[in-house]
Amino acid sequence: MCRLSSICVVVLLLAVGCQRTTLPPVTPGVAMGPTLKPAIITDPVRYDTDDPAIWINPKDPSQSLIIGTDKNSDGALYVFNLQGKEVPGRTVHGLERPNNVDVAYGLPLGGQPTDIVVTTERERQRLRIFRLPDMQPLDNGGLAVFTGEAQNLPMGIALYTRPSDKAMFAIVGRKDGPTTGYLWQYRLEDDGTGHVKMTLVRKFGTYSGRKEIESIAVDNELGYIYYSDEGVGVRQYYADPTRGDEQLSLFATQGFTEDHEGISIYKTSKKKGYLLVSDQGANQFHIYRREEGKNHSHELVKVIKVEALHSDGSDVTSIALNKQFPKGLFVVMSEGRYFHYYRWEDVAGRELK
Repeated sequence: MCRLSSICVVVLLLAVGCQRTTLPPVTPGVAMGPTLKPAIITDPVRYDTDDPAIWINPKDPSQSLIIGTDKNSDGALYVFNLQGKEVPGRTVHGLERPNNVDVAYGLPLGGQPTDIVVTTERERQRLRIFRLPDMQPLDNGGLAVFTGEAQNLPMGIALYTRPSDKAMFAIVGRKDGPTTGYLWQYRLEDDGTGHVKMTLVRKFGTYSGRKEIESIAVDNELGYIYYSDEGVGVRQYYADPTRGDEQLSLFATQGFTEDHEGISIYKTSKKKGYLLVSDQGANQFHIYRREEGKNHSHELVKVIKVEALHSDGSDVTSIALNKQFPKGLFVVMSEGRYFHYYRWEDVAGRELK
């Protein structure tokens, strides 16, 4: 009888372990696996959910918050805890059709680094800015956008913090606009009284003219802006206005049933991770590699179907929040009055990290 030495066994096991698992090619539009069920569904809003953002509590991630828009002429910014319960005294009512929302950390205001949440208030053509976590206003009643334009109804919002100098910017999209210069980028700063002032720094972004541009996401570390040109694909630009206004790529062009909507960025390291894009008409998300291939391309690695219906907006984090979300949280707007919380492990399955 032939016997393997213990050294040979170790070498054999290492060789087997080093083999790379080859996954079958992903077909755009075809979901992999069963429909994902949310771990938590939030308390209902009053009218119509549209977009969520995640604020990570720097002192205690288990006390992090989800801020979501209630899109109506009598709308609101709702604040939920990780159990999906509305936090008493935090929700801001009286907003006129708030669409999208985003969060940023450490804006210097009154000599103190301040975390902020920003939403677009479409019917008043302005941004509203609030301090986190107490949701106190920081904008002297609102900051006008697209001033002087006939097409001036804001919808999408994303915040960018430039790593080199921590300068903070708001990138704003609108209900309709020109074929070039559809998005406007503003710098956010202290106005000298501890409130936020806003300065226009550029107009950029190609628009197909088919539907609208609502969903915008920013990758601070890699320095990119992504936005959904609905019915066409996802366009990629530099986030730093000093790097120019050229379009770097157009991807996610195949397999979508209806509109391209919410974009979320899950980070596994400073340079790697995944981009999740809502296929609104099919109740699913296409997942692409965050790291780039040739010509700024992004490989499609998975398509997932979710119970959330006709999702406009979403957000994701890879931070361990609590025992229920140890690998991060994917928050998805569902048509109607709710937001869904999904565990990253359920999203990732066997295919993703």
